[in-house]
Amino acid sequence: MKKVSKRQEDILAFIKDEVRKKGYPPSVREIGEAVGLASSSTVHGHLARLESKGLIRRDPTKPRAIEILELDNVTEIRPNVVNVPLIGKVTAGLPITAIENIEEFFPLPETFGTSEDNLFMLEIMGDSMIEAGILNGDYVVVKQQQTANNGDIVVAMTEDDEATVKRFFKEKSYFRLQPENSSMEPIIVEQVSILGKVVGVYRQIH
Repeated sequence: MKKVSKRQEDILAFIKDEVRKKGYPPSVREIGEAVGLASSSTVHGHLARLESKGLIRRDPTKPRAIEILELDNVTEIRPNVVNVPLIGKVTAGLPITAIENIEEFFPLPETFGTSEDNLFMLEIMGDSMIEAGILNGDYVVVKQQQTANNGDIVVAMTEDDEATVKRFFKEKSYFRLQPENSSMEPIIVEQVSILGKVVGVYRQIH
């Protein structure tokens, strides 16, 4: 291996270890946390130096796409994943799919969908969907679409411009957004905008 600093050795080792454990490389933030660097620009600087020494190669068009290049072996880390934007929490106010609200990209297996499905993720606040297995603090994976079938779990924008995750039902003269919590009442509205259909749930175990 070409001469590198101790910090760069640690970064390289962490990337390899994460790929072995998870199947995809870590984010810049995760690298910084692992090696004790608070500034993402400092991490980018170390990655750039590793790249200039021919030890890694990055694809700037794909988050987390990193190749580790070694003398006798080339390990390409391009997992079969789709990078899904994490929009934020389900809250009232601005449209949640606005590009400026994207917090980061999260790599998920393509079993959730492909890049053509226009997926996004939201963090759930509250207990309104606990009986569907969606808990406070979970992340829902959402396929962006404007229509839904009765019984689908959707992200919907109500007349009051409040974004909510509920089970969707179209009745004769109104829409019913049904929580999956027997202690809560449904939301009844005359108009509703469907922002997407929930296709999966991601939960971090602490």
